[in-house]
Amino acid sequence: MNRLLSADFAKLKKNRFFWICMTGMAVFGIFMKLMDYISMREYMDRSSSLHSMLLVYSLVIGFLTAAFVSLFVGTEYSDGTLRNKLIIGHTRVSIYLSNLITCSAAGLMMCLAYLIPALAVGIPLCRTDDTDFRMLVLMVLYSFFMSLAFTSLYTLAGMICQNKALTAVVTILGVCFLFVASMYVSAKLNEPETSIEISPFAEDGTVTAPRQIPNPGYVRGTQRRVYEFLNDLLPTGQSVTLTRGDTKAATPLLPVYSAGITVAASGIGMFVFRKRDIK
Repeated sequence: MNRLLSADFAKLKKNRFFWICMTGMAVFGIFMKLMDYISMREYMDRSSSLHSMLLVYSLVIGFLTAAFVSLFVGTEYSDGTLRNKLIIGHTRVSIYLSNLITCSAAGLMMCLAYLIPALAVGIPLCRTDDTDFRMLVLMVLYSFFMSLAFTSLYTLAGMICQNKALTAVVTILGVCFLFVASMYVSAKLNEPETSIEISPFAEDGTVTAPRQIPNPGYVRGTQRRVYEFLNDLLPTGQSVTLTRGDTKAATPLLPVYSAGITVAASGIGMFVFRKRDIK
């Protein structure tokens, strides 16, 4: 196992796409904090908060890791590396776990590649008096668990599909679909319970005050509980929650669901990969 990990991390170190992703995330982090600072100074005449735009990487990490894992794992098949590993005596479980650990580490490093430059720019420029550092650290940790869930799902797809182009298409389209679904669920959950009805004139011609009426778009009962569960369970739903900085929705259940997805996807992946016919 140690030899596999050493070889996979050496391959990661030489992987150009990985370094492109790392550089892109670093530039993205600096850009977002600078734009947030400039816009707040220009339109609000005050400094932006440190936590503002700090978790935006949660929205893009799912797409980056989908492309990266598909290419990284896919080369195991296309270059014949995986078959060679089996020939020299490595077990399928150890091969699967080595790829999972390497890709998971790559995903976490991409998150840090955004966070560290964003903090380096944000700390001297932004105000920190309104920042709940405990909650901020928790949300960053939640995003790391979310990244692991994404990676485990993509590793599952990459290890059981021998065509890396097909794997890339399936994973990217899949995450796009889940993001659309999660944004819809999030929008429904954020509907106000009541809306304001404005009727300017009563029957006698006098002006009437606006009144609160039930919002027909507000989700209630069992449907709301199902939506809340899906929003917390899906990594894309967690991504939307963390990007918006919604501290009320970011409950301790998020890392529990992410860990559950990681364990389930890894278990299914190893079981299927052990039965897979390697060509």
